[in-house]
Amino acid sequence: MNTSRRSLLKSASAFGILLAAGVITSKQAFAADIRAGFDAKSLSEALTVLGGTAVDSKDIAITTPDIAENGAVVPITVNSAIPNTEEIFIFVEKNPTPLAAVFMIPAGTESMVQTRLKMGQSTNVLVVVKAGGKLFSASKETKVTLGGCGG
Repeated sequence: MNTSRRSLLKSASAFGILLAAGVITSKQAFAADIRAGFDAKSLSEALTVLGGTAVDSKDIAITTPDIAENGAVVPITVNSAIPNTEEIFIFVEKNPTPLAAVFMIPAGTESMVQTRLKMGQSTNVLVVVKAGGKLFSASKETKVTLGGCGG
């Protein structure tokens, strides 16, 4: 068993015990699981944090420039028309750490987020929305002329 897997199992066990004892809440435990997604080095590894497979959805609108002049500050807007949207995950496929942002959407609020991402090269931006316990996804390609991750 490699060291990173062993430390992940130790952390998960510790959080499970603390959660069962009522020392931490389920949202705090979930936040610790998401941290593992930010440490992932590949898109498939980062997607495993979500715990399921997302289905394509036309109810997710992603707005990014078709060509971003500077990869250090690429604006993105995500709007989910899926009822009961709980969370929005943004992945940048070819970045060194693909999970770029996670947003928790409180019940009864508009499920629209805006941010700026750093993109090292032209790549797909993948958005995964968790709604009603199910996962939905959409993606959009963005071309970058000047890299933001050291380019």
